[in-house]
Amino acid sequence: MDEEKKYIIDVSVRTVYLPDQSDENACRHVFAYTITIANTGTVASQLISRHWIINNGDGTSQEVRGLGVVGEQPLLKPGDSFEYTSGTVISTSVGSMKGSYQMAAEDGFHFDVAIPEFILSVPRTLH
Repeated sequence: MDEEKKYIIDVSVRTVYLPDQSDENACRHVFAYTITIANTGTVASQLISRHWIINNGDGTSQEVRGLGVVGEQPLLKPGDSFEYTSGTVISTSVGSMKGSYQMAAEDGFHFDVAIPEFILSVPRTLH
């Protein structure tokens, strides 16, 4: 079997702006994001840690690293998926996030899964 086909983790993202937690006058824009992580490979793999790069629209950014997601390190068997919701605060009305998950397969192989860049935008900001 092709080695590349064994370790396939798909990541999808949905975002929502939270106006009730945001304060535009104070440059505080709060977003929730829901991520679905699906193991479409053939080897069970555990999410060990995460690395995020959060970009503001003014060119500033911050990096976040930590173990697991929302306090968990889910083990995904082939065909399994895991969904969680978290949030972030940016200082501009438009920004973006991207990153990676560090995974450990049950056969001992360690690999990174890219989290595709997604846009954070206050409604009616982007056309």
